[in-house]
Amino acid sequence: MDQGWADGVVRDYDDREGFGVIDSLATPGGCWIHYSMIEVPGRKTLSAGQRVRFTFEGHVKQDGFRFRAIRVQPSI
Repeated sequence: MDQGWADGVVRDYDDREGFGVIDSLATPGGCWIHYSMIEVPGRKTLSAGQRVRFTFEGHVKQDGFRFRAIRVQPSI
């Protein structure tokens, strides 16, 4: 179930594994993110503390998180 766009901050991101967590008021407990969902040209990576805009789905079970990102755009 797509929940629309939200603003968030990257809590942590493991560049080697290609996944991490985004914190947002819209996703209590965190939102799981996979590198394939990052919408940037070239190398897809994020950094802890980086602001992002993202869409997500809820009521999922992904590595202990209830939310999973669908599209992620780093904020400018």
